[in-house]
Amino acid sequence: MKKYGFKVLLLGAPAVGKTSILYRYVKNKFSHDYMTTIGINYLTKDINLDEKKLAKLVIWDVAGHEKFKFLRNQYYEGTHGALVIFDLTILKTYEELEQWLSEMFEILQKKIPFIIIGNKLDLVKEVSRSIDNDIVRDYAENQDSIYIETSAKTGENIEDAFKELAQRMIKQDSKK
Repeated sequence: MKKYGFKVLLLGAPAVGKTSILYRYVKNKFSHDYMTTIGINYLTKDINLDEKKLAKLVIWDVAGHEKFKFLRNQYYEGTHGALVIFDLTILKTYEELEQWLSEMFEILQKKIPFIIIGNKLDLVKEVSRSIDNDIVRDYAENQDSIYIETSAKTGENIEDAFKELAQRMIKQDSKK
């Protein structure tokens, strides 16, 4: 079995659900009471991608607040992939995606695989969607990425997002 080790960043504005996604994926838990991340929080998870591939993901939940921006440079080092997350019910968090991507690429000085995540799908029915998903899908394709909508609360598409990112990181790794 081929084994891979990858560092993954969870990036996005404050309160888009980065910590909730992390805990849903690694521990299969959801809480309404997460505290704001100060600096970083990280957990690891091994995933079998098929009978021949195992990936150990070290997933870093990076603080979204502007006041912690000065800390972020050191957290980006050695990153292999990222989930760039926005809240489906708050347009401003989508509008900030480009800033997150440009900061990441500027610090890393290279392109890495990333997936754009629209989180809080469970709230769309009651609160309404802030942006048309076709616009986000087109934006992701223009960035050589894909777009996945998730719900950390229900777990919908969380596993799929990490598996897709792992496959993309393996593909990039095999080009080296």
